[in-house]
Amino acid sequence: MKPHNLTAALAAALTAGLALSAAQPARAQEAGGSSIYIKVGEANLKRSLIALPAFQYQGSPSAAKNPLRVGKELFDTVSNDLAVSNYFEFVNQSAFLEDPAKTGLRPAPGATGGFDFEKWKPLGAQFLVRAGYRILKNELTFEAYLYFVPQAKVVLGKTYKANVDDARTVAHTFANDIVKELTGQRGMFLSKLVVSRSTDKGQKEIFVMDWDGANPKQVTSHKSIAQSPAWAPDGKTIAYTAFAYHAKEKTRNADLFSYELATGRRWLLSFKKGINSGAAFMPDGKHLLLTVSSGGNPDIYRMTVEGKNVIPLTNGPRGAMNVEPSMSPDGSKIAFSSDRSGRPMIYVMDSGNKASPKRITFAGEYNSTPRWSPDGKRIVFAGFDKTHFDIFTMNADGTNMIRLTSAKKPNGRMADNEDPSFSPDGRHVLFVSNRTGSRQLFIVNADGENERQITFGRHDHFKPQWSPFLD
Repeated sequence: MKPHNLTAALAAALTAGLALSAAQPARAQEAGGSSIYIKVGEANLKRSLIALPAFQYQGSPSAAKNPLRVGKELFDTVSNDLAVSNYFEFVNQSAFLEDPAKTGLRPAPGATGGFDFEKWKPLGAQFLVRAGYRILKNELTFEAYLYFVPQAKVVLGKTYKANVDDARTVAHTFANDIVKELTGQRGMFLSKLVVSRSTDKGQKEIFVMDWDGANPKQVTSHKSIAQSPAWAPDGKTIAYTAFAYHAKEKTRNADLFSYELATGRRWLLSFKKGINSGAAFMPDGKHLLLTVSSGGNPDIYRMTVEGKNVIPLTNGPRGAMNVEPSMSPDGSKIAFSSDRSGRPMIYVMDSGNKASPKRITFAGEYNSTPRWSPDGKRIVFAGFDKTHFDIFTMNADGTNMIRLTSAKKPNGRMADNEDPSFSPDGRHVLFVSNRTGSRQLFIVNADGENERQITFGRHDHFKPQWSPFLD
């Protein structure tokens, strides 16, 4: 299979292609260490006001092709990242008291022609972003600053260099740096999504895309049904199931594959007759869980990432279905769906003891696809109640259940919201909804607020998973 250059932009941005100049980040200091400007818990109650003027093109008009398009891409990406973070509220550009296009990126009087902090304080802005860019041939130079307006000080100042085609990666990196400097926590804007997506020929293939749905790239070409992708802990490999053709038997079987993103190398992990699906990597990156139905009803197994040492972890009881395993971040627990009680419900068991499953959901008619939060404290799942699926979260022991979604289709009927997955920072949940008429990807805050659609068009999406941190 021909390799796909999926990580070119990311690798270029984070290694040789994206260089940080001598303008290193400056953080406000307090006695005893760095200052945290935004406390994550308090940000959910009150967002910080930030001014984000358009980014200045500082190069020669003849040095680049369509530089304003690049500037718009940089600005739109940073703006969307900061909006989705839910940390900020933006100052309306019409309220600006000075024209950012006529002032420099650094403040006066230290910088000739610089901006005036006093023009931003009356707006109530806590933070101000000033950024500009140059393009020479195919090289992009992006100079960006974040200021804390009340104290007229710089919080962050960096210069980023990359290929012009990697402008979105540069913008995501800057947004990550803003979140890190203000909150002390990592931003998730360089993370990716992996998903099974329909093709024009009625098949399903595996695609990888940016967290916001941009840059979708097809990574499989089975020309059949490829589904249920899962990320390895290091984000370098995915496992997925495809209905592969077995020439000897002249039939197709649901086989489990592994795919290395950087090289395009693919290998077969499990091809027992029946279902080999629902992969979930263990935290050590050396083992994974999957569902196998070769013995009849589906059960959960553990094996190495080379497809060896296959060990059953569940066995019924009484022919029950045990599917959709999800490993807790510390590797101690497995959440899964089982109909051993008569209806599919969520269970949790010790990862090393197949005799300890405990039922943790009791509401609704059908609960499926459990996924752990990155801190291991919450589980998100899809629950069916009478007419449709919605997304819920709960504590790891099944208490404190919260509904995250509720939407209607254009015909007034309730929409299905399914296949949830936490973002790597645990602040957002990715899911599939058919509310628009097709199965599109949406994200919502982990508290059910700030819901937004991130994919559009005629293609349907299935079983998405959010990557771990990739930066």
